[in-house]
Amino acid sequence: MIAVDTNILVYAHRAELAQHRKARTRLTRLAEGAARWSIPVFCFGEFLRIVTHPRVFDPPSTIAEACLALQRILQSPSLHVLMPGERFWRLLIEAMEEADAAGNLVFDAQIAALCREAGVSALLTEDRDFDRFHGLATMRL
Repeated sequence: MIAVDTNILVYAHRAELAQHRKARTRLTRLAEGAARWSIPVFCFGEFLRIVTHPRVFDPPSTIAEACLALQRILQSPSLHVLMPGERFWRLLIEAMEEADAAGNLVFDAQIAALCREAGVSALLTEDRDFDRFHGLATMRL
């Protein structure tokens, strides 16, 4: 199962970004395909924070636009939202220790832990920080 990182969601949503077309195409293929795919639950909040932030985008997406984009994605019948389970805390600590993840990298460690817990085979991301987490393959656009 492939998981999708926040940056792919942002690129697919914001047409002015250079990666928009590739991200939108990739996300559409996943959403309309039969193969099971996933998004870590933490990515939804991060997506909303980024696309509605006036210091990141001018103009930022409205709350309604951002929520509608996520609602459309959530309609995919093959999508599985990754939620923390019983092993999450232990896996988070392991991910933080192995990658020496402190500060902002803790968020990435959360994503890595969720993916590991769910048996995700690869994370679709443009964030090279995920290369620090052993055993979590990354895919680029």
